[in-house]
Amino acid sequence: MKTMRFVDYGAGGPPEVLRLAACEPPAPAAGELLIDVAFAGVNRPDCAQRIGRYPPPSGASPIIGLEVSGRVAALGAGVERWRVGDAVCALTPGGGYAERCVVPAAHCLPIPEGMALPEAAALPETCFTVWDNVFARAALQPGESFLVHGGAGGIGATAIQMASAFGARVMATVGSGDKSGFCTEAGAHRVINYREQDFVAEAMDFTEGRGVDVILDMVGGSYLERDLAALALDGRIALIAFMGGARAEIDIVPILRKRATLTGSTLRPRTVAQKAAIARALELNWWPKLADPRLRPTVHRIFDLADAAAAHALMESSAHSGKIVLAVGTP
Repeated sequence: MKTMRFVDYGAGGPPEVLRLAACEPPAPAAGELLIDVAFAGVNRPDCAQRIGRYPPPSGASPIIGLEVSGRVAALGAGVERWRVGDAVCALTPGGGYAERCVVPAAHCLPIPEGMALPEAAALPETCFTVWDNVFARAALQPGESFLVHGGAGGIGATAIQMASAFGARVMATVGSGDKSGFCTEAGAHRVINYREQDFVAEAMDFTEGRGVDVILDMVGGSYLERDLAALALDGRIALIAFMGGARAEIDIVPILRKRATLTGSTLRPRTVAQKAAIARALELNWWPKLADPRLRPTVHRIFDLADAAAAHALMESSAHSGKIVLAVGTP
């Protein structure tokens, strides 16, 4: 392949700036794989990169795209596990919206048994994020209560599935009634329409006044103080985004009184070794469960690579339930 198609965002701006362009394909360095990309997942950080708020880390591809599925096209020096032609999905440091993408071999995972490539492209970014924040950092345990904001999005749906599958009692917030059934089907035990209900009151009712053990918050802003109000003793809040604002004014007394833990993280800047450790944990603990069709990601819609602008517009509208995926190349 002398040239490959990719999605260019030029100088950045609204979704309409996205357009197809051509460039030379990358070559894998030592420890990397070159993947013939079949499908690429669409995520909110992609939109943030498009408008200039989430630049790629040093040395990463400037092309948008943090997760892909496809087949191994070439091996970098020292790669032993994979072979050319293997079907894989991968967390990428960038470059997913392109016909070929290089990724660290340690960030690749096999396609779960019985799963199609479009579904597999919807796994890495959400699974890595949820595992690291909910299970590794916030240490959610079987029997504990869990609340996720934005339950119908990609991260939210994955968090519901994983938390319920590992034995937690799960609540989710949504912004419209038509998303309630989606979250219930994903495994939520209670769904809260935040436009009509107070999630603090609902959480306290759900836990019989005890409060929630773990909260996954991608809203930030004014939600943080309310999260603290809904939290149980020794509760943990994992903050992963700030869709509701990057600043919050809170009373620190509940943190002290409840012995609360507030943790936050971003995934993309983490080291290759750190993300490889998450990949190993997922393959050991979560990948075997994905043989159950009920735990597979829901793909809301598949767009052609040329229609990436429409995919971003849908993402930013929050009208979707589940994941948005781009069809890039031949499966």
